[in-house]
Amino acid sequence: MSRKNKKDDGLDTETTIVDMNVEGFKWYNPTVKKQKKPSDQPKTVRHSVSRKEYWQMVRGAFAAIMPFVLIVLVVFGVLGLLAYLWLG
Repeated sequence: MSRKNKKDDGLDTETTIVDMNVEGFKWYNPTVKKQKKPSDQPKTVRHSVSRKEYWQMVRGAFAAIMPFVLIVLVVFGVLGLLAYLWLG
């Protein structure tokens, strides 16, 4: 396969996620200055949540967790009943 026939697959190999010039690594170069590049990603925006929305989220979280809690309680109850009948 020659390089002439190779198509651009769109894989970005030039984007740096984390600066790997860290003291202690064998490739550490203290003369390299860190450059700040403008981020392509938008800044994070803090959304304010009203009291009503907050409590709706809390109720939703409890509603999502409650089936698992009930299953655990039922299993412990059945195991307790079986232990009582077996040992009693």
